[in-house]
Amino acid sequence: MTPRPLIVRLRNWVGDVVLGVPALQLLQSHGYQLHLVGARWARPLLAGQGWDVHARPAKLRDRVGQLRALRQMARSTDADFDRRENAMVLPTSFSGALEMRLAGLKAVGYATEARGPLLRRSVPITHGGHALVSYWELACAFLRLDRAPPPSIGLQTLAEDQVRADDALARHGVRPGFIVICPFAGGLFEDQDKTWPDFPACARELQALGRDIVACPGPGEGALIAEHYPGVVCMTGIDLGAYGGLLRRSSLVISNDTGPAHLAAAVGTRVLSVLGPTKPEQWAPWGPGVHVVRHWPRWPTTTEVMQHAATLLQPDDARP
Repeated sequence: MTPRPLIVRLRNWVGDVVLGVPALQLLQSHGYQLHLVGARWARPLLAGQGWDVHARPAKLRDRVGQLRALRQMARSTDADFDRRENAMVLPTSFSGALEMRLAGLKAVGYATEARGPLLRRSVPITHGGHALVSYWELACAFLRLDRAPPPSIGLQTLAEDQVRADDALARHGVRPGFIVICPFAGGLFEDQDKTWPDFPACARELQALGRDIVACPGPGEGALIAEHYPGVVCMTGIDLGAYGGLLRRSSLVISNDTGPAHLAAAVGTRVLSVLGPTKPEQWAPWGPGVHVVRHWPRWPTTTEVMQHAATLLQPDDARP
């Protein structure tokens, strides 16, 4: 059967895009050829999946023009494209549905923000459940089936991205069995900071274990690593494609509520998720190797986190 084109608007945060991968995999497995629209970083993040990813422009006029061009391309390969539901909107925003409607697409999306008239079909959203399950349920509704989500994400990495990650680790002299820390967390959760204040103390105790400790800071974060995390191997300029390969090689990732934590879980790495106000039932990384430490309304202590880390680290866990 010839794959049917489907235009999908991705969400705007790394973690959300990663949590949407099983839904996208499900759509692909049912014969849909995915044309994804999202942030520029989504292309390297999802490169291993082989999907067509388009960077979403900044202006509304250009966004609609992009969607119209994708619609025209899809019509050239599928005579029935305009006669069926042909798009899906993962974001809950009004603008996400509006852009699809202005482009002449028949989109399926969540019944939020009074945007039902803009969609071909509105699907009720389950509030309070895990985000991955929500995206999965939307894909199931699109396909008109009922199926449980998978226990793991299984995000693929390009072979060349894995080579770039391995080369970067070698250049920095990082030994097998290393630990990755992700001590920064963008934004707030319900107006509260998501950054664990004891992360620097934890990093010092991790170094005492004799393992290399690695951080891959984002833009503007390198100076903070140098100031607050002496002795940590700081690897800057790692894009999300190579980052996935690097995380796959690590023995453990210790992270706040961050996109890299979701990425690490998606490639099958053990993750120790240190959460404060973030609700794990909604936003914890997804996978069998994920372990959450949370005692809100207080933050976990360094001792508590190190105790969890000790149970997850194995003497022979250097990953080939």
